[in-house]
Amino acid sequence: MSAPEPLDRRLSLLGAVAIGVGSMLGAGVFVVLGPAAAAAGPWLAGALVLAAVVALLNARATAQLAAQHPVAGGVHAYARAELGPRWGFVAGWAFLVGKVGSCAAMALVAATYLLGSDGTWRTVLAVALVVAVTTLNCLGVERTATAAVVLAALTLLVLALVVTVALTGPSHAPEDPAMPSARGVLQASALLFFAFAGYARIATLGEEVVDPARTIPRAVDRSLLLVLVVYVAVTVAVLHALGIKVLAGSTQPLADAVVAAGAGWAEPVVRVGAASASLGALLALSAGLGRTSFAMARVGDLPRWAAHVHPTRRVPQRAELATSTVVVVIVLVGEVQHAIALSSFAVLLYYGVAHVSAWRQTPPRRLLPRWLDVVGVTACAVLALSLPGGDVLVAGGAVLGGLLVREVVRQRADRTP
Repeated sequence: MSAPEPLDRRLSLLGAVAIGVGSMLGAGVFVVLGPAAAAAGPWLAGALVLAAVVALLNARATAQLAAQHPVAGGVHAYARAELGPRWGFVAGWAFLVGKVGSCAAMALVAATYLLGSDGTWRTVLAVALVVAVTTLNCLGVERTATAAVVLAALTLLVLALVVTVALTGPSHAPEDPAMPSARGVLQASALLFFAFAGYARIATLGEEVVDPARTIPRAVDRSLLLVLVVYVAVTVAVLHALGIKVLAGSTQPLADAVVAAGAGWAEPVVRVGAASASLGALLALSAGLGRTSFAMARVGDLPRWAAHVHPTRRVPQRAELATSTVVVVIVLVGEVQHAIALSSFAVLLYYGVAHVSAWRQTPPRRLLPRWLDVVGVTACAVLALSLPGGDVLVAGGAVLGGLLVREVVRQRADRTP
């Protein structure tokens, strides 16, 4: 059997940054602030900073690994190289578990902002959005990056409007919210971390990035810094307009903030911005899912037919279609209430494996001291275990189940003459 074909390097620094920014802005700004405020109370800002620090540690470990292993698949590929195939599968499967749910959630969020909460039509539109994004990704990575630039720019413009309107409006009434527990602050950080996790999409596209040793670390740093600045500005503005108690009970905090500031005319604009941000996240998440599935199939962790590269478009089309089919199934079932917590747990596990892999690297490949990887993996474990127990059990069971199935399949393959 001939070796699987490599992907082409066509993705520039701007495209990689756009994909990272588009991935991070969708969920965090428009979805996570309310639940995080409910968990952290007046310590919301501290939870945001903690999530950013953990994300930065993970970003640096990922960039260090990507510079040495510039191939598709992200931590799945890095862990295989540094720790062995079993750890690579754990990372790759955790990524798939987390991000398939995230894709379904983003499609439903976009549909909800556009059509409201009507179940039937919202589901139909969400499925249509998944199909449209999958089609776009199958046309080639340059189109994915171009669309990500457009959606990220639109999202940033809408967020700038929200910040301006909310800060210039009246301040919320003084309040005395209850102090949260330490677990509540950690849980809020884990939820907010979900919003920062988009830089993983840059690493999963590593085989298609131009000059990866230089481009990937720069793209990770720039996209994370830009999103952190945006998150801080939006959080301050929304707290100014709503206060922590109202924010904690809001399902659409940015729309509520502009209404509270006396700018009801801006609410439809915010809704369109929320839909565009969710679509940007869905676009980049879908691309990352396809590339991780492609990388896992290429080494036999998934069926090898998924390692096929389209002869003219140079994209892993079969992997894209397979993962998108699973996303559509989840959208149709509609059970996505706990998608953020499930995804957070799986992605924190993914980055925990990344830190262990980075710890194994030796000079001159190491860019950071080993103790930072120890801090990083500890932080990932603490945040993951702070999430609701039911979600932890479901996500952990999904990852463990995948590992057990892999072992059974491998043993049967070894016994086959």
